[in-house]
Amino acid sequence: MAGNSIGQLFKISTFGESHGPALGCIIDGCPPGLEISLEDLQFDLDRRKPGTSRYTTQRREADEVQILSGIFEGKTTGCSIGLMIKNTDQRSQDYSNIKDTFRPGHADYTYHQKFGHRDYRGGGRSSARETAMRVAAGAIAKKYLKEQHGIVIRGYLSQLGPIKAEALQWDQVEQNPFFFPDPSKLEALDEYMRGLKKSGNSVGAKVTVVAEGVPVGLGEPVFDRLDAEIAHSLMSINAVKGVEIGDGFGVVEQLGSEHRDEMTPEDGFLSNHAGGVLGGISSGQDIIAHIAMKPTSSITIPGKSIDKFGNAIEVVTKGRHDPCVGIRAVPIAEAQLAITLMDHLLRHRAQNLDVVTDTPNM
Repeated sequence: MAGNSIGQLFKISTFGESHGPALGCIIDGCPPGLEISLEDLQFDLDRRKPGTSRYTTQRREADEVQILSGIFEGKTTGCSIGLMIKNTDQRSQDYSNIKDTFRPGHADYTYHQKFGHRDYRGGGRSSARETAMRVAAGAIAKKYLKEQHGIVIRGYLSQLGPIKAEALQWDQVEQNPFFFPDPSKLEALDEYMRGLKKSGNSVGAKVTVVAEGVPVGLGEPVFDRLDAEIAHSLMSINAVKGVEIGDGFGVVEQLGSEHRDEMTPEDGFLSNHAGGVLGGISSGQDIIAHIAMKPTSSITIPGKSIDKFGNAIEVVTKGRHDPCVGIRAVPIAEAQLAITLMDHLLRHRAQNLDVVTDTPNM
């Protein structure tokens, strides 16, 4: 299977399945000398891991990461970094009834048709369990970006089903199980999720991720535009069906006179409709991206499908699943944005380190 790696100079390759013995990743290109501890990686893994609240899957995984290589005496060596997380709470028997059937809305059918053989336990390689390694790798990128360049990456759940955040209070995001920035909506979220679980259904969500302190100049036109690669990176997350940079699809109703981000010598940019990227190159403003995540198809409401012989069947998905996958997606989106910005920062440094202009940064 191809397509298990992302990045050029900062390259991440992951391996492992949902119900296999372990998940792992190899990180190539991390500069030497960065102080990294297990605690640095575990912080974001604990934010993503299952079983942390009644609103997520009750699969109990400690997600304790092991460092296999590339870090010596607490610092990166410049060599390949190997990371591994063991799976400890698999219940593969929950999936024995779908061995020869295809769950509607899942990758069962496409994996079977493409490869002719699939790991049906928890979705195998197509499971969001794989994203644990992205989060571990992203934690390294986040630390490097912050310590070496002052870039801070953080995200939040901006919409769950019909409930939208109408206020952005960053200090509230880590204070509730939804990663939600509007405390006035927490009671409504709790009531909505309890009703959703009772009905056996699921719902979609919108996650917003922001990078502050990004320098001007990241991005490689024409095909490796920064916004294009951010979209590619975020779209690779399981269940993501749409990516917006800045105002995204909201630009359809805007006029050129209001959308353009004007500049003045005194105040710099007067707006950020572009989401921090102009012509595929970072402008120095905050990079703002949004992802739309579909409702999981792993629900207890019967659905029509077929088995591998083409017979009509009815499917009820058993096992432990998130009624809204967006809740645990915030640290995943942060990780993917960090990995992409890290890669582009190193690429920019390699080619454009000596570029100097007389124009001040806005």
